[in-house]
Amino acid sequence: METRRPVARPPVRGAYRYPTYVYWRRRVLVVIFVSLITVVGYLGISLGFALTNQSFGVSYSARFAEWGRTHGIGGAVTWLEAEFYKLHPAKVGGKPPASAFLGKGPTRVNVPASGHLPEPARMTSPAGPSLPGEGVWHVAGRTTTTGIPTVYEAFVRPDPVHTSYVVGVAWMDTTLLRAQLYSGSFIPGGHVHFAYSAPITTHSSRSLVAAFNAGFRMQDAQGGYYTDGHMIDPLRVGAASIVIFKDGLITVGQWGRDVSASQLTKGNISSVRQNLDLIVENGKPVAGLTAQNTFKWGKTLGGAYNVWRSGVGVTKNGALVYVGGPSLSIGALANVLVHAGAVRAMETDINTDWVQYTTFTGAPNAAVNGAEGTNLVHAMAGSPSRWFASWWSRDFFTMNLRSESTTTTTAKG
Repeated sequence: METRRPVARPPVRGAYRYPTYVYWRRRVLVVIFVSLITVVGYLGISLGFALTNQSFGVSYSARFAEWGRTHGIGGAVTWLEAEFYKLHPAKVGGKPPASAFLGKGPTRVNVPASGHLPEPARMTSPAGPSLPGEGVWHVAGRTTTTGIPTVYEAFVRPDPVHTSYVVGVAWMDTTLLRAQLYSGSFIPGGHVHFAYSAPITTHSSRSLVAAFNAGFRMQDAQGGYYTDGHMIDPLRVGAASIVIFKDGLITVGQWGRDVSASQLTKGNISSVRQNLDLIVENGKPVAGLTAQNTFKWGKTLGGAYNVWRSGVGVTKNGALVYVGGPSLSIGALANVLVHAGAVRAMETDINTDWVQYTTFTGAPNAAVNGAEGTNLVHAMAGSPSRWFASWWSRDFFTMNLRSESTTTTTAKG
């Protein structure tokens, strides 16, 4: 029987082609897809490393924030932080527990009349009439072999509004202590062969008395960085500066006025760490501190104004004072430094994970580590062991007993 069904024939290759734009569109989509997978994969791996990197912060949220700001999503990070602080504002009013003003050492010891700076007078409270124990100085950290205190600490409320918070103040005798700037691969970066970098060595720990945080990341510090004969970032005339001289003496001042560049060229200076502008001059807070200017005084978490802050100042007789704690506005920080006796002072680092001051005790000439360290304020997030970790990539300062007082003893009540 004859069929009229057409005979099936195999398709002729190349008989039909889609328009050229279709093939180009496919290629573009493939490139976009592969690029997206690559970027997402890289960011995922990078974020994973950041979340396990202790130098990015104590908490996972801080590590994510540090990672985000270095990967172009700083705006989103700031928004998330702002939403958090809207829900958790600084508490107004209230009263701290009496134990908040207790120091770790005695309030007074019998020492020779000479060979050291006079011990500081009791601080008045920035919050108003002092509560029992508020502003009283306590001996902290190692003393000299003759029992002379090198560090005193006191605790005060930061201002008349946030009265449930307490911040710590440390007073350091620069005639008995030698300062050193430790540089990090992250801050300041730019130079890998620093003479002093974390961890603090066993040898240096034998005379270690205190360690404390430095300033902002260099892209935010509005200043420069000099150490080990290397100009890591150019020094800015007029910037607030922590200056360490070759003899270990440390001071705070305005670069180009209180400390001149000629001292650097003459080889008298070991290190200069700049951060923003002075917040205390001539024993008074500078003008303009009441404005919420995050460009001038630092980007706080979520743009909040009362956060963890720290600052360093110098007194009329050359003692160094450190202030650090919670719920500090830039104005309150300056005011606490003035109450501590500072004639010139500057802000150092801010936000919870970066504000830390630690004192160390131990047997005479014995090596110490984090186990012998105690933070100035109990709520400080960083562990005392941070200074002895090779992963710590930020810069910080140490205060060690001078060579004539290297035999040490622990202060006892």
